Amino acid sequence: MKYTEVIFTCLGGEDWQQDLLIHDLARMGFDTFESLDRGFAGYISSEQLNLQAVESLLIHQPKGFEVTYEVREILPQNWNEVWERNFEPVIVADQCYVRATFHAPKPECPYEIVIDPKMAFGTGHHQTTSLMMRYMLETAFEGKTVLDMGCGTGILAILAAKLGAANIWAVDNDPVCVASVEENKLLNNTTSIVAKGGSAEQIANQRFDIVLANINRNILLDQLTSYAQCLCSGGMLFISGFYIGEDLDALKAAATRYGLAYDSCKELDGWAAARFTVQ
Repeated sequence: MKYTEVIFTCLGGEDWQQDLLIHDLARMGFDTFESLDRGFAGYISSEQLNLQAVESLLIHQPKGFEVTYEVREILPQNWNEVWERNFEPVIVADQCYVRATFHAPKPECPYEIVIDPKMAFGTGHHQTTSLMMRYMLETAFEGKTVLDMGCGTGILAILAAKLGAANIWAVDNDPVCVASVEENKLLNNTTSIVAKGGSAEQIANQRFDIVLANINRNILLDQLTSYAQCLCSGGMLFISGFYIGEDLDALKAAATRYGLAYDSCKELDGWAAARFTVQ
């Protein structure tokens, strides 16, 4: 697969404004980002790159936050160097240590996850992934059936397995993500995970105790009815990939229509995660 590197140079603004820009670019198909001294680099498959959409997004950035960009074609064999250079270990809630194969283990942490992300999203670094993992570390997974929707690298599915879940589906419409889950579940000896390609159609007529969906507001709004239908009585839904405020309000209102009761939310740097239960 041919990839394109886009260098975004940011002038002015706050760190959270750059984070929001990265999130919006991820919605466009950018799947990996690398921090630079005056901005960041984003990576996207060349066939997905829509420069008109990128320019439209940059034009609508807040006053005082100026962003310019430069496009560079990169060779596929350079890809591993990019993510290895940018992937540092992370500890979530002082309990879960996420590292790559080239990092040293940390046996003092109760849970360790080994992730080789390559071109799939999900290493525990983004606020939304961290928020979801924090919720999971507070939840009883022993013996549960779990769905990780929009699974990326499978990091949430892997944590569910380490927390004792009995049967886990990891679903993503990107074949790269499905392959990444297969690789990462072997690295973590989590054989209870089944990776599936596709979207909401994959979960029709299935039943789960817990659904995890770290995607984005629009997809969540579109798929909430599918999550509600596949949850068992008393089941729990955890969602993230959206902002605190209007995004959360819209999702709460939609969830109520599908029989999902809002329980709580967590917030980090403007990002939110929320928990719902079947009414």
